[in-house]
Amino acid sequence: MATPFDSATKHLVESYPQDWLALAGIRCGRIEVVNADVSSITASADKVLRVTDPAPCIVHLEMQASYEPDFGDRVHFYNAALRRRHRLPVLSIAFLLRKEASGSGMTGRFAEITPFGDGQIDFRYQVVRVWKHSVDELLAGGLGTLPLAPIAHIRAADLPEVVRQMDGRIHQEADTPLAADLWAATYLLLGLRHPQNIVTQLLQGVREMRESSTYQAILQEGRVEGRVEGRMEGRVEGRVEGRSEGRSEG
Repeated sequence: MATPFDSATKHLVESYPQDWLALAGIRCGRIEVVNADVSSITASADKVLRVTDPAPCIVHLEMQASYEPDFGDRVHFYNAALRRRHRLPVLSIAFLLRKEASGSGMTGRFAEITPFGDGQIDFRYQVVRVWKHSVDELLAGGLGTLPLAPIAHIRAADLPEVVRQMDGRIHQEADTPLAADLWAATYLLLGLRHPQNIVTQLLQGVREMRESSTYQAILQEGRVEGRVEGRMEGRVEGRVEGRSEGRSEG
């Protein structure tokens, strides 16, 4: 089932594919987002990129916030389907967004031997455990992965300072529509790790969030069954408007 962070992270990957590949340790040239649908077999991967430099290939990204025992099997399925569709080598990368997503089924390998021992599958995929990454690395990285900073390796006491540094970068480097989407993604990702009252307090001065196209898309698609609308409109928008006017005028 699609979740709120799906829309947020997919939008960030579309806007900044290089940043997400860089977080996985992959440096490459030209990248384009391609259709992730493999409808011929009724499946859809999270996000699919076509890399043309230094060598043509497909990069398949999966965002995971909860543990899935047969995750490796599913990723192998997508990998094979995408290779068949695009006729290119496919690299699959799983971004685990919180510790609860980790476990024995999230090893980066899916292996299976046939009952008769005459064949086997030994499929490898890359795993990025976001909570193990340094918050300083994400604060200094690309804008596309900046919303991951508050769920990186960080103490709760440091969250206000991290949000302040994020605000400085976003204010300087992003136009209003992009800033709105970055803050909306931050809001949703923060909710994966921190209690709702803390998230609301941390972002109470961020006016741009309510203008986010990502936020609006989530509401329109009904992916959160009204929960995000109630939280963001009631808890955030009501508290933010008065406190954020001074910041926006500057």
